[in-house]
Amino acid sequence: MSADLKQRIQQFYDQSSGLWEQVWGEHMHHGYYGPSGRQRKGRRQAQIDLIETLLAWGGVRSPQTILDVGCGIGGSTLYLAQKYSAAAVGITLSPVQAERAAARAGSAGIPLSPIETQTANAPSRTQAFFQVADAQSTPFADQTFDFIWSMESGEHMPDKRQFLQESYRLLQPGGLFLMATWCHRPTDSLAGPLTADEQRHLEAIYRAYCLPYVISLPEYGAIASDLGFTDLSTTDWTAAVEPFWGDVIASAFEPSTFQALLRSGGAPLQGAFSLQLMSQGFSRGLLRYGILAGKKAA
Repeated sequence: MSADLKQRIQQFYDQSSGLWEQVWGEHMHHGYYGPSGRQRKGRRQAQIDLIETLLAWGGVRSPQTILDVGCGIGGSTLYLAQKYSAAAVGITLSPVQAERAAARAGSAGIPLSPIETQTANAPSRTQAFFQVADAQSTPFADQTFDFIWSMESGEHMPDKRQFLQESYRLLQPGGLFLMATWCHRPTDSLAGPLTADEQRHLEAIYRAYCLPYVISLPEYGAIASDLGFTDLSTTDWTAAVEPFWGDVIASAFEPSTFQALLRSGGAPLQGAFSLQLMSQGFSRGLLRYGILAGKKAA
């Protein structure tokens, strides 16, 4: 990952995470509104439902050493650690996010300890740790984790293959990798390659959210298969998550939120002005919400 891209991603989340938490809570990802997207619910409940539905779809049972890639302010990390009484590590490029995640763990009474201490002493006790790290080149030893969770972080990776390869390295034999990520539509169908207009739409989203590029779900599946992942499964949950953007846009125009956005400026305001780009990308069939699960051979 280039130093410039790392810095832009870091600054984006350093600047925007506090406002997101204030308005939308600790989970910095889409919500789940039922398979067809027609279930009405509060956005925070929808975010919890996305976590639980993804865990069920992936057949996650009782992991004991968890890596949360792109952990934000620790929403998923702490949720998974508590749910499974597990040792969980969250990594992010944002020091602000890592610090806030650690503070949230303290408020929840969850001990903080590095993964080496977790696995050596009490892997079955709820623990967490947060650190700044690049998901394409992590500081962890081979076969450290039995479950790797990537909730909307793949889109930030400039080398998708390297990201999946690093995840494979970190998994224990039989361990599970479970990913939800922004994708563009498949290009191997009758619709054909992306059009110039679609490319321009994607590039506007890349600029707004500090993304290098996105790929299609079939491309992710091909990379994972080539790297040796077994028991591969993929599915498209675009319809299930699309209503989230309408909820976020509506909340952005609530008086208190709108005033906070204006005061914040910078990345938060840029992201808010780009919400419609995301909504339109989903509605025109360009953006897709891809899910992938795969295991490391035992």
